[in-house]
Amino acid sequence: MVYSLELHVYLQLNSCIKFINMRRDVFQAIADPSRRAILTLIAFQAMTPNAIAEHFDTSRQAISKHIKILAECQLVKQEQSGREIYYHCNSKKMKVVADWLEPFRQTWENRFEQLDNVLTTMKTKKKKK
Repeated sequence: MVYSLELHVYLQLNSCIKFINMRRDVFQAIADPSRRAILTLIAFQAMTPNAIAEHFDTSRQAISKHIKILAECQLVKQEQSGREIYYHCNSKKMKVVADWLEPFRQTWENRFEQLDNVLTTMKTKKKKK
């Protein structure tokens, strides 16, 4: 199940406005290394945008745009505490990614298990000689 946010883009072509319906999903959000780094930072503790920005060599505005995309996809939640806004990871939404990866993880686990069996068999045969 993939959750996405609808974005509405308006294009003006030949004096007429065309409506294009685009979707931004969790996978597009995590495709960017900066956004993955932000998720890694806030996975352990909630942070303010300024605290997040201190970990990057980009502008505060660039980090805010990344946070906005993550929030649009519901990968981060914001919590107001006094005058500060803290962002933390939405683990329920990250489950979408984990669920998508699960079949691949199982495939590789099976392959490694098969390799272990082959190596064990080879060792057993070598000891018998």
